[in-house]
Amino acid sequence: MSSIRIARPRRVLLVSAAFTSFAALGPPAALAQQARESLPPIEVSPAQARKPAKQAAGAAQSARRAAARRPAAVSAAPKPVVPDSTVQTPLNTNAVAESASRLGLTVRQTPATVEVVSAETMREQGYRTVSEVAQGAVGVTSGDNPAEPSAFSMRGFTNSQINTLYNGIKIGPQNMTSRIVDTANLEAVEFLKGPASLISGEGAAGGAINFVTKQPHTGPARNDANFSWDSLNSFRAHYGSGGSTNVQGLDYRFDISRSTLNGFADDTNVKTFGTSGQLNYRISDSLKLWGAVEYREDRSKAYWGAPLVPVAFSGSHATTGIVSGNYVSNYNKTNLGAVTIDDRTFNTNYNVLDNRNVAQEVWLRGGFELKLAPDLTLKSQAYGYGAERTWFNNEIEAFNSTTNLVDRERFYVAHSQRLVGNITDLIWDTNIAGFDNRLVTTLSSSYLDFVRPGAAFPFSSDSVPLVNFDRGFYGPLTIQQQTARIDNEALSFEDRLKLTRSFALIGGMRIEHIGLDRNSTDPAGAVRAGFPFTKDWAPVTGRIGYTWEAVPGLTFFSQYATGADVAANNIFLLSPTQPLDLTTARTYETGVKHLFWDNRAEWSFSAYDILRKNVYAAAGGMQLNIAGRQESKGVELAASIRPIEPLRLWGNIAYVDARYADYNFAGGSFSGNTPPNVPRIVANAGASYRFFTPWPVELGITGRHVGDRYNTDANVVTMKAYTVADVYAFVDIPKTAFNAVDQARLTFRVRNITDKRYAIWGDPFYPDQILLGAPRTYEISAAFKW
Repeated sequence: MSSIRIARPRRVLLVSAAFTSFAALGPPAALAQQARESLPPIEVSPAQARKPAKQAAGAAQSARRAAARRPAAVSAAPKPVVPDSTVQTPLNTNAVAESASRLGLTVRQTPATVEVVSAETMREQGYRTVSEVAQGAVGVTSGDNPAEPSAFSMRGFTNSQINTLYNGIKIGPQNMTSRIVDTANLEAVEFLKGPASLISGEGAAGGAINFVTKQPHTGPARNDANFSWDSLNSFRAHYGSGGSTNVQGLDYRFDISRSTLNGFADDTNVKTFGTSGQLNYRISDSLKLWGAVEYREDRSKAYWGAPLVPVAFSGSHATTGIVSGNYVSNYNKTNLGAVTIDDRTFNTNYNVLDNRNVAQEVWLRGGFELKLAPDLTLKSQAYGYGAERTWFNNEIEAFNSTTNLVDRERFYVAHSQRLVGNITDLIWDTNIAGFDNRLVTTLSSSYLDFVRPGAAFPFSSDSVPLVNFDRGFYGPLTIQQQTARIDNEALSFEDRLKLTRSFALIGGMRIEHIGLDRNSTDPAGAVRAGFPFTKDWAPVTGRIGYTWEAVPGLTFFSQYATGADVAANNIFLLSPTQPLDLTTARTYETGVKHLFWDNRAEWSFSAYDILRKNVYAAAGGMQLNIAGRQESKGVELAASIRPIEPLRLWGNIAYVDARYADYNFAGGSFSGNTPPNVPRIVANAGASYRFFTPWPVELGITGRHVGDRYNTDANVVTMKAYTVADVYAFVDIPKTAFNAVDQARLTFRVRNITDKRYAIWGDPFYPDQILLGAPRTYEISAAFKW
């Protein structure tokens, strides 16, 4: 078999500069264009600030008619009055998604499938972490606390094939650098589906997920506080405040949160702390300065899953409906035969007693926005990021059918990461042969230094009984060191040309340079053979598409987009003997987005075809196999409706057929197999009914179905399909009863109401164990605004 032994790639980092600020919508350029729908004018605002979005279709049409009746201004680029509408549509398609386009387009105006989950939705649905947000998104699956909260899958792609962005900035491969993130300090979570390298650079073969922190607003100061507790003794608390200060033009936002999320497995928890703040200072109508700082930390006692156990050994303790299949252990090579999850291990933590999983992260960002002319805006930001991460665990638990014991293996790795960069945009609104046009030119550069002390192989190991064992301690540790330095420069162009009032062409190109310098030493400090070495890449990626608003509120779109990422999955673990090429990905996508019934109903549909070439895939343990191609075809449908004022119904469903092709090796072939953690069907649905009593009460239910998945490319063990449901009830306490605050809400929620036991994730590098989902829990929470 053609395979390559590598150090475990979970804990390393690849950084490319990512784009974080965005252009607001732009104006028409001549009186003849005023009757058309146009982009709003550039507004000087901070990077990632949420812009007032386009109104619902009927209101927008009225605004266009009114604009057509106005006299033209003397300026070469007259600016129409933009209606102030921030109303959230049923699917939130009037939101601006910075991770999807630098043109400042709303979701409806973007020729791609984009989903923006707002802070309001996160609060109503009880999403505590970004993993829970992902589990409610269209066609997205993820790990969860206390399993793998930073693992995501969408459109047939997982882990480092999906870029994770923080306010538009990428820090490295998603499954290496992402941490559990509490939603309390977030304004929104954005999901961009399909190859997305135009905006976020290398690594976005499957798409990008962007976490947007809360931003200042202009107006009276507003405060909010939230508290919750659940039956696992988890606790969350958050306080935030924002608005205008006594200094003219100076706005602020400040948030602080702390949580302890206890896991269902013994002695597992995640403790998080986060604080963020930003100041916006509008010096004049044409110049704004801003600065932001953020600190996050998390500390956890980790859980790495339940071992696959022979049905013959478990006997009456064997379970059904969680896993199935016949399996030969990847770790100890013993034949387990038909496997199950033993019900005695549901709450068992096989980690050592002195385990720890710790991270501290600091962000510093600042910049300016300057109107050079009525139709020309310059935006720039500089950023610095630092992180210290440590994993000190037993991470393998593999049942041995010869000894009937669980073989365990330790792992240690640490990160010391420093990243600095700059992103500068020039936004030009002009008129080309009578057609409105917006062009954004972006220049970005970054430098990253990454030091990775890790355990030297072979790792410490032992064996314990399946149940009732002494968890023990980590034991001796021998450390070796790896380093990587990455320079990244990118020049990109993105353009929107309005050919008619309702039809626009939208496209762009990104020219990127990535330079890697890497070194590796043994425990004695001697440089390993082949190191140090350097490598350069220069991927060119882009997108071309259109949007056509056939009738007000009904928009058709199509796009062709490309992406690039490292073939061997992880740039920080590349060795001189491995293929150092980039893999390429392309997508064809078409769809429709429809807002109707006076903003009470909305639906969207998309169909796509993605091809990724020159793939290196996890073969189990620490091996990589060569897979020539990965193909992914599917459809996605989402809808939300409020037929009567008290009732809201919503749902989404995604179908994907993801397969390997040309995946042959000595002794076999995985061609036609499905990549790990990719279900064919993912569906969500929900309903709520509000009783407009003096103390308004709302009752709601949400359900989620995830189809069968595999935990390795071999497709021999199936993680069975599951369906779970949550129910909730909240009461809004009127101000007359609680005069201290303007709004107060008490919520009671039951998660996984049927207490379903299911497999939520399988790590292909640890195929002998399965990560289980959380059982039924009860939660009470309180939220206040004043």
